[in-house]
Amino acid sequence: MIPKHSIISQLTERKVVAVIRGEDPEEAVQLSKAAVEGGISAIELTYTTPNIGEVFQKLRTTDALLGAGSVLDAETARHAMLAGAKFIVSPYFNPDVAVLCNRYGIPYLPGCMTVREMVTALEHGCEVLKLFPASEFPPSFIRSVNGPVPNARIMPTGGINLENINEWLKAGAVAVGIGSDLNKAYRNGGYQAVIELCRQYTDIVMQVSGGIR
Repeated sequence: MIPKHSIISQLTERKVVAVIRGEDPEEAVQLSKAAVEGGISAIELTYTTPNIGEVFQKLRTTDALLGAGSVLDAETARHAMLAGAKFIVSPYFNPDVAVLCNRYGIPYLPGCMTVREMVTALEHGCEVLKLFPASEFPPSFIRSVNGPVPNARIMPTGGINLENINEWLKAGAVAVGIGSDLNKAYRNGGYQAVIELCRQYTDIVMQVSGGIR
């Protein structure tokens, strides 16, 4: 079992998490493999994808850090852990999920929009907080939060793209989540287009923060 602090370190070092939403398991597998080939090896497999357990199984042998996203309750979180998820992501903070993840030493990254929600999540052992949807905030929001709450490590997700990722990283984001861009690239150009897009993201990360590909 990989220690919790090691998972957190990998996420914050790699900087970009590919949020995978497939219309079916095969699309999710293809998106994930293309992301890894393009240099993004932290993969969040969302539970909005049908038969997501099949996706976890097919990706177990890939060189990727697999997590679960769109986790709404503790039952789903436990299912994800048994499927092989190394981290759990939710669109909002759920105390039951926090307790379960703490029990098994799995990082829990809940979606937060307010300082109150962030402090509550921190008090429940969450070490990285997902600012969601990030499109509703300017990058300077991170510095505003880190003034009174300096230990809040924030991962913006939702609305992150090639045009603004560098602004978020420079503003203090410990990582970012990207999703819709990957789906658009896949629909428009297929597997190779996703690879090329991910390479662009990883190139920006290397330039801005010296992140690990």
